Amino acid sequence: MADAGGRVGLSELAERVHLPKPTVHRLVRTLASMGYVRQEPSRDYALGPRLVRLVDASSRLLGLWATPHLQQIVDELGESANLAMLDGDRIVEVSQVAGRHSMRMVSEVGGRALPHCTAAGKVMLAEMPEEQALTIIRRTGMPRYTPATITEPAAFAAELDRVRACGYATDDEEQELGVRCVAVAVPGEPVRAAVSISAPLTRMTDELVERAVPILTSAASRLAGELYLVRPAPVD
Repeated sequence: MADAGGRVGLSELAERVHLPKPTVHRLVRTLASMGYVRQEPSRDYALGPRLVRLVDASSRLLGLWATPHLQQIVDELGESANLAMLDGDRIVEVSQVAGRHSMRMVSEVGGRALPHCTAAGKVMLAEMPEEQALTIIRRTGMPRYTPATITEPAAFAAELDRVRACGYATDDEEQELGVRCVAVAVPGEPVRAAVSISAPLTRMTDELVERAVPILTSAASRLAGELYLVRPAPVD
């Protein structure tokens, strides 16, 4: 359901999970009775309110598990390191370790942002099929925050192609003037997450971005392995 945008019809759900429709109907009726899903007037099923408690608890745990990996990024690069997740159509800040500089970027844990103007949002959407990513930004809209904000779907699709090609995303003053970010995706399913660093434009040079990408990629891989988001390679 989450991968389908939080709402899905019974037939599509049965197809996605490769189970007979009567079996899926019985399962979702049970989940509905427990509050984990709900049935809409359209007869589709949607994620239910009882999931909020589970999401809150899991986000706190994920933040705790991520902290040592973010701290290592700060130790190597000196800039604030962040972990963000895709929650519905929004990016939510799960954990941050502040950088060593007196002038540093500080984000509010639990804060939310739209994906089209953030490095973390771009790199997570680039992991999806293009149409799914564009559907999300059509739902959220693409408001302009700065002169650099991408506000056209076609331009955003081209940006996602660039992100897929190079393996990382940047936010070049697209959400806030004077701030630049670089992010890589945490590999694996079903969680969509990204690690990033953010810094004032004067320090976040192209050279720092180039140095940061392999460090972020390594941290993302370690975090994914720790959270069992990546399946181990099969043994011959």
